[in-house]
Amino acid sequence: MAGEDLELILERHRLWVEGAGGARADLSFADLSERELVGRELSGAKLTGASLVSARLTESRLKGADLFGADLQDCDLQRTDLSEADLRGAHLAGANFRHAKMRRTDLRAGTLMGAKLPGEKILPSPTDGRGVQILAADMAHANLTGARLSHASITGSDLTGARLQRVDLRYSDVSESVLQNADLSSADLRGANFSGARLVGAVLDDAQVEGCSFRDADLIGIDLWRCDLSRADTTGARFTKRLDTLAGELHRAVFDHERWIESFGRKGARAVLEGVDLSDVDLRNANLAGAVLRGARLNRAMLNGAHLMLADLAGASLEGASLRGADLAGANLSYANLSGADMTGALLNPAPLRAADGSPSGRFWSTNLHGADLKRAHLPDCSLVGANLSDADLSWADFHGADLRSANLSGARLHGSDLAHAIMPN
Repeated sequence: MAGEDLELILERHRLWVEGAGGARADLSFADLSERELVGRELSGAKLTGASLVSARLTESRLKGADLFGADLQDCDLQRTDLSEADLRGAHLAGANFRHAKMRRTDLRAGTLMGAKLPGEKILPSPTDGRGVQILAADMAHANLTGARLSHASITGSDLTGARLQRVDLRYSDVSESVLQNADLSSADLRGANFSGARLVGAVLDDAQVEGCSFRDADLIGIDLWRCDLSRADTTGARFTKRLDTLAGELHRAVFDHERWIESFGRKGARAVLEGVDLSDVDLRNANLAGAVLRGARLNRAMLNGAHLMLADLAGASLEGASLRGADLAGANLSYANLSGADMTGALLNPAPLRAADGSPSGRFWSTNLHGADLKRAHLPDCSLVGANLSDADLSWADFHGADLRSANLSGARLHGSDLAHAIMPN
């Protein structure tokens, strides 16, 4: 393809992306080998079967692009945005995608073969991921079902909520990566290195883990049906603390609080747990609505499905906690640390206030996240209607599909945040 023709197609595509006319680029089966395409806008482009061998796509935008069956061998994809792109069956031998953004990227049944770093010589293999380098990449909610990644290096990357069923990660290095709530069921993890990785809430049902290293890893709340961890190295790993193993007064406080809720305050007592350490504790589906947890430490806690409506969590630390589907309606989370927390599908909308007899009062109380730290937090499909996010740090947070109608974002830091398909305030 002549350079002038390509430039015209790319310019018309840029206008199409910006909604200023133009036309979507259709470069299916085009030969773009060794092209300089640095920093180009290719979001949504059709590149099915295209040859991009040794092309430079550094810092380009390929969000939602169709790269099905494309040849990306030796392609430079550093810091490229491949979010929601279709990479099924793509050839990635020798590709360099350090620091790439690959949220919700579809890599199903694609063999990642021999990706390399500059200066390294890698011999691609058709049967494994030997030499693949996915360093500090953002692959949250990516689909790698059945991918062959044995001997790969996926260090320091974010795979929160990723689908890794039946993936082959034998002898791969996944150290220091985040796999919170990732699904690794039926995965082959033999000999893999997960040292220092965060696997809070991950599913390892029927996974093979012989010779696998989980040294110093966070294994809080993992599902292990038919998975024998005794054949893996778990030295220094952190496991779930069950509620009934806590100090007697803490266990009693939670029990009495649930009675207090169920009886509309006639029995039990409201839980006042200011400053307590509940890190790594399994509180899934616990009813702590209205509890006082100001300044509490809930780092890496399992709070999936927990009832925290109108709870006071001001200044609390929930770093790396799992709050999937939790009800935080009307909660006070001002100045709370929620960095890296997984809040997929959580409810943070206004809470209906009730009268003393439990009947509806017709009044509502909004969720307060003023000044909260939500850096790299995951909030896809969350309801944040009317939430107060003023002065909050939302840098690199994932709000994909979230409902932010009437939310207060004044002074909020949104650098790098993903607001794709989110419903924004008027």
